Amino acid sequence: MELRTLSETYAIARLGADAAVPPWVAGHEFVAVVRSRTELSIVCREDAVPAEHTEVQRAFRCLVVAGTLDFAQTGIIAQLAQPLADAGISIFGISTYDTDHILVRQDDLAQATAALEMAGHTVR
Repeated sequence: MELRTLSETYAIARLGADAAVPPWVAGHEFVAVVRSRTELSIVCREDAVPAEHTEVQRAFRCLVVAGTLDFAQTGIIAQLAQPLADAGISIFGISTYDTDHILVRQDDLAQATAALEMAGHTVR
């Protein structure tokens, strides 16, 4: 599988379930806003999240599966998650209509890339 490493550094923020999507949400390559009954999760450019926001994890990089995936394909995330889990690397996965995204801590990016390549994937 071919993956691209996006250039932006990301943060994952948590807000209350009934919070409005804040105006600071920004990104050029990738933004995700997901609401559940218990929270509003936002993945966006790290530098967009206000410094005073306390429920946030910072310094993530995003690897995106190149191309458009067919809904009939199975195991895409598993093929990426397993070698990363074997290497002890935690992930935050997000699927969009077209493709899949894996966020890893910036400090783990080189090790994640190596683990994925050892598993037969191409990372650009």
